[in-house]
Amino acid sequence: MKNLVSVEWLKNNIDKENLVVVDCRFDLQTPSYGKDSYQKGHIKGAFYMDMNKDLAGEVEEHGGRHPLPDLNIFKEKIENIGIGNNTIVVAYDDGEIAGASRFWWILKYLGHEKVYILSGGIKKWVEKKYPLTQDIPSKNKKEFNINLNEQIIVDMFEVREKKDKENVIIVDSRSKERYRGEFEPIDKVAGHIPGAKNYFWKDVLENNELKEYNKLKDHFKDLEKYEEVIVHCGSGITGCVNFVALDEIGINSKLYVGSWSDWISYSENEIAKGDE
Repeated sequence: MKNLVSVEWLKNNIDKENLVVVDCRFDLQTPSYGKDSYQKGHIKGAFYMDMNKDLAGEVEEHGGRHPLPDLNIFKEKIENIGIGNNTIVVAYDDGEIAGASRFWWILKYLGHEKVYILSGGIKKWVEKKYPLTQDIPSKNKKEFNINLNEQIIVDMFEVREKKDKENVIIVDSRSKERYRGEFEPIDKVAGHIPGAKNYFWKDVLENNELKEYNKLKDHFKDLEKYEEVIVHCGSGITGCVNFVALDEIGINSKLYVGSWSDWISYSENEIAKGDE
């Protein structure tokens, strides 16, 4: 897999000077979960990135529940943990790769290529009986030059403009119940963007790891006919999992970062329910 590394690889390369490991564990329902878990024990050398404080910016009227962080502030944060343009970066979470994928995607958006996700996450690391530590690491500051990749991002206006085009597909990564509008535990309005197709993000996982190539290829086979694939979720986190999975099989996609929580912040936007 081109975007993931194994726990064996990480263990063998953990002490390399040009490697930075980032702990991205989080729980939307329990904001303190990630930091608490990190403090209890993390992979040697790992720095912690908080979903709400580091990987998202201030919530405003529009932009969704997890808008992108201020990129200059984020740039300084990654520089302070030793990430430069040539640094190899490995992000991990518990294995479901949602938090790690969000960090991975932001670095990709900033133009960084050498960023990977730990397959199986820290749970796989622990299963292998590899050690954890409570030590807080430090790295010499590096310089990171931003080179935005605008080919992997869209905003609400672009989604609104393109959602009805025959060569464009909108992929909704939320659960089927949320997509249909039957159940909405987080956002103020239930339903989905008209015309969007449902590909639940957890369906690309198997035994807490990303499915192998042929299974992903079969899962997404109906998307191959479209010229443009736009992925979203509730707030731009779990949609990144589908983004990574699509990239694994060579399907380029774009992330609607604001996602459903941004879409419904515009009262004039249409809302669909059911399977279509």
